[in-house]
Amino acid sequence: MFAKLKKLGPGLLFAGAAIGVSHLVQSTRAGADYGWGLLWALVLVNLFKYPFFQFGPRYALATGESLLDGYYKLGKSYLWIYFFLNIATMFTIQTAVTIVTAGLASNVFDISTNMIYWSIGVTAVCYGILLIGRYQLLDKFIKVIIITLTISSILALVIAFSKKGPSIGLTQVFPQGAGLLFVIAFMGWMPAPMDISIWHSIWALEKKNDLKNKLSLKEGLFDFNVGYLTTVLLGGCFVGLGALVMFGSDLEFSNQGNVFAGQLIDLYTANLGDAAYGIIAIAALTTMFSTTITTLDASPRAMSKTIQLLFQRNHKDYYLFWITVLALGTCLIFLFLLSEMGLLVQIATVLSFITAPFYAILNYRLITSNHMPKGDQPSSSIKILSVLGILFLTGFTVVYLLSLSI
Repeated sequence: MFAKLKKLGPGLLFAGAAIGVSHLVQSTRAGADYGWGLLWALVLVNLFKYPFFQFGPRYALATGESLLDGYYKLGKSYLWIYFFLNIATMFTIQTAVTIVTAGLASNVFDISTNMIYWSIGVTAVCYGILLIGRYQLLDKFIKVIIITLTISSILALVIAFSKKGPSIGLTQVFPQGAGLLFVIAFMGWMPAPMDISIWHSIWALEKKNDLKNKLSLKEGLFDFNVGYLTTVLLGGCFVGLGALVMFGSDLEFSNQGNVFAGQLIDLYTANLGDAAYGIIAIAALTTMFSTTITTLDASPRAMSKTIQLLFQRNHKDYYLFWITVLALGTCLIFLFLLSEMGLLVQIATVLSFITAPFYAILNYRLITSNHMPKGDQPSSSIKILSVLGILFLTGFTVVYLLSLSI
């Protein structure tokens, strides 16, 4: 068992990247606005997205290639589509996670500086750490980060439930109008944007290289399942906290990053007590910081690999170029566009949801193609779940697009 735990890594990095805005912001809002009424959305989206995230480490460990290599083999046009979709989403995603991190940092350090400066500062710190190669240090502490947040979240939920009990019903709701947009946004980043499967395939290869190829497909999938189940569990915890503490009250979450951060931490301390403030604040801040630095690192790595494949320039590394572009683009958004957290999160999550069917179909086609060894392909049950997942994601995307024309 110890050997398995030692080989954990990419799955926890997945969790570190996923447990961010989708959990701290969207899930808590879902509970605050609808009580337990959106549990159906939480369960279904995690169930139907599961195979497509799993295909990332499965393909990488079975073939020794990233999903991007696989996309290229299916057709160069698929890689071009990914390139343009990533350009369209990576700046909004980075902006959204950074402003939440900045809000938490402002609250924890009790320095109410303009959020634009906090956000630029967080971006600069992450950029500097990644340039000097210190990201490995964060990777080593990811287990502590995830365990701390998991324990504190479960404990807060148990205490909140003991106070409210069954007073809140489990009747499920399907919002209409503006509420439908929130459901789409909620599912867009739950548990994470679909293109994280690409990042996971790259992390899996790096982990296998670090272990001198001593990472089997079975061990890699175990690692993935640990990370994925953690994201689902914490998603439910945050929905429950929003439902038990804020649903039916006069309290409303602010769209301002620093104000929201204070409300979020108060959500915990109101149940755990003021003595737990430090632990909760650090856990939330560290989690969002890990999300921010992971996205700032992963997107440029994926874009660098994409350029290498598209233009057959494997001898050149474009990571420095793309991380600089992403960091500067994020800062320009803060300086010249309205950096209201709610709007940024909504834009990023809706874009992620709309593009989900593309990644789902592409991952499924690749994992069942001749480029994947037959013996390492998923089971029949996973294939059936994949087809249902594609129908689910496509159906909701069509419903959303039709709602825009009404």
